[in-house]
Amino acid sequence: MKRGWLAAGGCVALIATGAAWAVPSSDPLAGERQRLTAAKQAAEAAQARADRLDAQAGAEQDAAAKAQVEERAVAARIDKAGADVAAAQSRVALVQAELDAQRGVLARRQGPIVRLIAALAGLARRPAIASVAQPGSIDDMVHVRAVLGAVAPVIARRTAGVRDELARTRALRANAALAAQSLADSRAALDRQQLRLARLEMTHRRRSAALNRASLAASDEALAMGEAAQDAIDRMETIGDQRATAAALGDLPDPAPRPASGSALASTIDGDAPYRLPVGGRLLIGFGEVSSAGVRSRGLTFAAGADATVVAPAAGRVAYARRFGDYGMVVIIDHGDGWTSLLTGLGETTVSRGATVAKGTVIGRAGRDGDVTVELRRRGRPVDMVPLLA
Repeated sequence: MKRGWLAAGGCVALIATGAAWAVPSSDPLAGERQRLTAAKQAAEAAQARADRLDAQAGAEQDAAAKAQVEERAVAARIDKAGADVAAAQSRVALVQAELDAQRGVLARRQGPIVRLIAALAGLARRPAIASVAQPGSIDDMVHVRAVLGAVAPVIARRTAGVRDELARTRALRANAALAAQSLADSRAALDRQQLRLARLEMTHRRRSAALNRASLAASDEALAMGEAAQDAIDRMETIGDQRATAAALGDLPDPAPRPASGSALASTIDGDAPYRLPVGGRLLIGFGEVSSAGVRSRGLTFAAGADATVVAPAAGRVAYARRFGDYGMVVIIDHGDGWTSLLTGLGETTVSRGATVAKGTVIGRAGRDGDVTVELRRRGRPVDMVPLLA
């Protein structure tokens, strides 16, 4: 019969039908492509910003401003690395989608060819003797050969198309591998930039802490120099009186000897205890204690409470009584023989420079935070006052 002819003719119809598959006109990956474009633009903008900040940091002379610009530059690089990661993720998604679509196209193109090859294989397995024994078989063979002659060029073209699709599939797989590697590289770059920013911030914090300690030490030194300058002014003011009374003092009889005392300060103050605390309250910082800022205390600091009464720790003359920077109201009392008391943290003072005060005389009130510091010094050097207290 003519089953072979029908089979070959059906194969030709299958091939012709396979070429007419419609391709959807809409692009389901348009959103992903837009995200890829946006990520690329963000990465380029972040890179430009990082380059600009690097140039600004190189030209900056101030150390603090330069540190801030450097941190902003590293932050811009982190933004770029994040945009690169987003772009790499979009590339991976796009390549994977194209690869899936390519596999579908390849399957559709392979289907008709596979069915044609199956039909031809069925004809090839037909015994040759059947062509002689069965009536009409010779005609069928002639028709099959004619069909094969027409189908062979179509098969060649279709198989060439399939080979092209296979090559495209291999290229897409290679692109997928490159996109995955780009994603890994972008994530590694992001980790490096984040680690660099953390190290930079740590370095800047250490430098800031060192500068703060140096600033506090310089502030203490400036305060000591101010006290020394004030003492020098006081001596200059009294030098005239000293010269005028030197002769009169020489004519006076010698004073009666006094019992020996443990310190020179005790000889100038009456009573059992030569020194007293200027304010009551909880002790915050002891003598010689190192504060959180790294500065060693040269006196005692008390939490006395706001508006607490502050008294003179010993008798003497007020050498300084005014506001001094962030220390609030500062009072310096000269006890004579090189002994001085420095009181800081006062909100207000009731004495003025040149006034004479006795031990226990009210000299002011504590400031708003309620912390009062007292330092006892001997010729400008801090002295532990605890042995002189009652």
